[in-house]
Amino acid sequence: MSCLDTIAAYSLRSIGIGERLLPKTDISICEQAVLIGSGILWNVYFAVLAVLCGFIFATALALARNSERALIKKPADWFVFLFRGSPLFIQFFFAYELFSLFPRAGIDIPLGITTVTLQTSALTKAWLGALIVLFLNTSAYSAEIFYGALRAIPKGDLEAADAFGMSGMTKFLKVTWPTLLRLAWPSYTNEAIFLFHATALVFFSGFPAWRQKGDALYYASYFAEKTFNPFIPYPIAALYFIAFTLLIVMIFGRINRHLNRHLNISQQPRLKYRPQLIR
Repeated sequence: MSCLDTIAAYSLRSIGIGERLLPKTDISICEQAVLIGSGILWNVYFAVLAVLCGFIFATALALARNSERALIKKPADWFVFLFRGSPLFIQFFFAYELFSLFPRAGIDIPLGITTVTLQTSALTKAWLGALIVLFLNTSAYSAEIFYGALRAIPKGDLEAADAFGMSGMTKFLKVTWPTLLRLAWPSYTNEAIFLFHATALVFFSGFPAWRQKGDALYYASYFAEKTFNPFIPYPIAALYFIAFTLLIVMIFGRINRHLNRHLNISQQPRLKYRPQLIR
């Protein structure tokens, strides 16, 4: 099988399209690169949805933590503390065991006139259960970043907004929100990168892959076992992660320049990737 045939047969295998049987003998580097690249689609899926949903929830958490009302502030504080204080790996296993306790037929929610059944079987699958864990985890870390930026907004900016007669939502959208993003964006970029790297942990969690077709690490582990040579598949997986990391830096860098477009080029903060070796 040529490399082009391999791409046609295996490039979308991780999402159920293409050849079903994996190569077992005479495995080429092209087959390893294509299948691991196919698996990286799941890592991208987890990262994109978790970041997009987590961004919204993290903003709400940051605003809640900044509230003077204890009933709003305390739950947000404990949520952030819980997910930042416990390892992500343990969160995966705890969530899987919790979701496994739900009845397979679903949970009935009586609404008076009718009863709605909330399906729960998908929660024990990686495509949803693991995604929820990643979403909650990145929301907690991002909320801490946004909260710090919210507290760092210069009081002069807020006083100027008050002087112009801004209040409520207008003040938030015109002053607070843009300033918060400008201050938080470099750190939030590193959080997005770390989250993408953390998607590799889904392979080790208790959540089964959809149709038994897993992510990049699933295929890398398979080839390492079949070829007895881990020095080809794992570096290939690492190169994919590096490539997507560079893509994240480029995308977030453009957003950073847009957020600071009112500044001169020499005054714009440069976006730097700082690896989080310990979290």
